[in-house]
Amino acid sequence: MSPSTPRHAGPASSHRAIENLIARYAELVDDGDFAGVGTLLADATFTGSGGPVRGRDAIEGMFRDTVIVYADGTPRTQHVTTNVAIEVDERADTAVARSYVTVLQALPDLPLQPIAGGRYHDRFERRDGQWRFAERRVRINLVGDVSRHLRRAGAQR
Repeated sequence: MSPSTPRHAGPASSHRAIENLIARYAELVDDGDFAGVGTLLADATFTGSGGPVRGRDAIEGMFRDTVIVYADGTPRTQHVTTNVAIEVDERADTAVARSYVTVLQALPDLPLQPIAGGRYHDRFERRDGQWRFAERRVRINLVGDVSRHLRRAGAQR
C-alpha cells in the first residue's frame, strides 16, 4: 500500500479482494499446492467432514492426507465456485461470504464429470490492510464418485 492509498479503499475493493481469496483457494487445491492452501488459510479454522483444523501445518497436512495427487502433481480436479454472496462490514474489518462449489474431475480412464457439490461459508478479517480467511466451513451435500479423489471415504473439502 502506498502512502497515498487509503487504508480502506471501499466496499468494491473489499469485495474484489475477498473474491480473489475465494478464487485463489480453488486454484491452489486444483494445482495440488497444499502448502499454498495452508499458507492461505494459516490464520483460519477449516471445517469439513473431519472436524475443525487450524493452522498452516495442520491444514496442509489434512489436505495431503486426504486428497489423491497424480503424476502431474495435481488431483486432476477443477473447483468451480459460483453464486458468491459477500457481506462486508468496513468499520469492523470483517466480512462473510457464501458460495456454491462444484468439483469436476477427469482422468485418462475417467471422463470429465462432477464428483461433488456443496457450499462454502467463509468469514474474513482485514489485518494491516489485507483481507484474510478467518474461517472456511465446507458442506458437501451432493457426492458422486470421489474414489479417485479422496483417500478416506466420506472426507470432504
